Amino acid sequence: MRSLVTLSSCFLFFCSITSKAQSKPTNQDKVLNQSDELKEVVIKSQPSLLKHGANGSVEVLVANTLLSTSSSVTELLGRVPNVIAADGQISVLGKGEAIIYLNGILINYERFAAIPVSQILKIEVVSNPSSKYDAEGKAVINIITKKNIENGIMGTASQQITVSEFAGTSTNTLLDFNYTKGKFSFITNYGLQLGKGRELLYTTRTRSNTDEYLQSKLTTDWQRQFNNYSNFGFGLQYTISDKQYITLGYSGNVADLGGAVKSRNAITNNSSNSLYSTNISKNDVLLNQFINLNYNVVTDDQGSSLFVATQYSNYNGNVDDFIDENGLVDSFLTEKYLKNIVENTTNITSLQSDFTKKIDEDTTLEMGAKFSRAAINSKTNFLVSKVKESDFEVDTGLSSDFKYDEEIGAAYFSYLSSLSEKFSYSLGARGEWTNYDLRTNANGNQEFKKSYANFFPNVLLNVNVLDELKVHASYVSRITRPRYQSLNPFVIYQDPFTTIEGNPNLLPEKIHAFEIGAFYRKFDFKIGYTHRIDPISGAALRGEKPNSYILRSINFDRENTFFTSLSRSFKNKIWSSVNTVSVSYSKAVDHKYSYEFGAVKPQLYLYSNNTFTIPNLFKIQLLAWYLGDRSYGLGHDDDRSTVTIGIERNFFDDALKLNFTANDIFHKFRTSGNYNVGQTEIYYHRTYTTNYFRLVATYTFGNSKKQAFKKLKTEEVENNRAR
Repeated sequence: MRSLVTLSSCFLFFCSITSKAQSKPTNQDKVLNQSDELKEVVIKSQPSLLKHGANGSVEVLVANTLLSTSSSVTELLGRVPNVIAADGQISVLGKGEAIIYLNGILINYERFAAIPVSQILKIEVVSNPSSKYDAEGKAVINIITKKNIENGIMGTASQQITVSEFAGTSTNTLLDFNYTKGKFSFITNYGLQLGKGRELLYTTRTRSNTDEYLQSKLTTDWQRQFNNYSNFGFGLQYTISDKQYITLGYSGNVADLGGAVKSRNAITNNSSNSLYSTNISKNDVLLNQFINLNYNVVTDDQGSSLFVATQYSNYNGNVDDFIDENGLVDSFLTEKYLKNIVENTTNITSLQSDFTKKIDEDTTLEMGAKFSRAAINSKTNFLVSKVKESDFEVDTGLSSDFKYDEEIGAAYFSYLSSLSEKFSYSLGARGEWTNYDLRTNANGNQEFKKSYANFFPNVLLNVNVLDELKVHASYVSRITRPRYQSLNPFVIYQDPFTTIEGNPNLLPEKIHAFEIGAFYRKFDFKIGYTHRIDPISGAALRGEKPNSYILRSINFDRENTFFTSLSRSFKNKIWSSVNTVSVSYSKAVDHKYSYEFGAVKPQLYLYSNNTFTIPNLFKIQLLAWYLGDRSYGLGHDDDRSTVTIGIERNFFDDALKLNFTANDIFHKFRTSGNYNVGQTEIYYHRTYTTNYFRLVATYTFGNSKKQAFKKLKTEEVENNRAR
């Protein structure tokens, strides 16, 4: 409570100095051109928060908005219209899970999580990606940064303090520095998060059948301690000439996580009542490193270009957890101790080449190829003892080794042209060949080998009916391969009757998506349909023991989704607003896991982002969204919402920026719902650290003259699956 009072005092002080201080208004902003080259332009009025592309894409401004106060890119994307960030996934409403690009180049999740939010200019949501983008993922989110300079020095230092009654206090320190002289450019960044985080899950499992009645009430509390949660990196660029340059980049992050996971499971069946208490002392250390080498050359005067890149990624994870477990079964006490020791190594190498040929002013041919190889080795050991300090023995039922090798080759082409001033189109296709070998000794020695090829066509049509009316139509086919850890059948222990395990039998998910849209006088309208084959989901399935359950990823048979969306933007001298309303309707079908089929109901989505600017004083920002109930045939998801308000003030000719934010004021963001599978009714309710107060101070220094560093990094989709 004392911390809340202290932070409230900071807020009152902030407001008082805001009302007294005077500073010059900002009159410059940075934007990207089509070649991903950063340039500086003078803005006479407040820029629009939202811009709509001809192909149905949406650009959302981040710089100088409430979105820029986010502590992570995951939190930032959760504030973008039509983007849902929850349960470790980033999804686009009506489309599904998205893959992440940085300045037009695919990146992995760890690199994505390490991007300094203060350096993000805007977010581009591509709901109908062409064949140029990897086929992995149903939509594309392109993060466009504003940093790096042509000549001089520029840097920022940012300090965030977050206070949450639910989780505690945490700090986030972000530093970045850029230097350019002549043909050489150098960039570096470092971020360090310390403090606490929390996640709380309540689950009930009920079997109503009299012969095998069961009721399990499970509470799992992740009390995370960030001992050293940091990211770092640097990049070098040498401009050989006006038409060619070469870049070398290194980045990495360390996740040294402590804290505890506390589980309480009360089980009632026909023969007994039992209560199990499990305390896991966490000691997890993860080191991820990435090296990129890129070369780009303009091959003719029309702007044709060749891009060649190679990347090496390395993940090293170590877990050394101690588990203290107590049980009370019909008044009898039980106790045992476990040690969970995990060593995990992932190495990924890749090479890609992209060629763009400008045939004429209206016609472009894009071609490219890529090859990647992933090698994963994992060893999980569980040691069990009835004595806390000694006599530990290996539990072969929980321990396992895992080895996975995968090769993917891909080639694509995309032809963009126009038949007239009012009609343009894009035709493309991507072919991918996959070969993998999976070996594990979980549940006995098992080996899975498979090779398969896929072909992904796509079509995009644009028609300018009137000067103010633009219409587009598209068809896109995609694939989502299982994440590596979803295939690994190793055990994450929660209690004697609850484990999380991978599924080596998972199939890739295939998607066919259709969309028609229109843009008229700042109104953006879309209607679409998505057909998913073997959609990847998750469920709690019965284990070998009568009371046991295993949480794992599975494939449904299919899922069909219809959606429609309408957006409208407003702007005047002091008020800027973005508003979206969407409705989606999904129906999933499955015959393998004995799901009970239920009602199908549409889901409503409302979004509003507003900025009020008081000239020479401060800026107030209000963001709110609501995601309604969803019934999709095999289950039901409850509604969720959030309301966030912030106040911001610049000082010293905009060199210093202070921001105070109250996020998720009513603490309504959570994921909850229910489903019936295998005669078991399951209800879940997960709460996150979203209700908090945050104070952010950002100082910008340097003598930059012009932004023009071409930030190119190649981090392939295989890394994205290594989350």
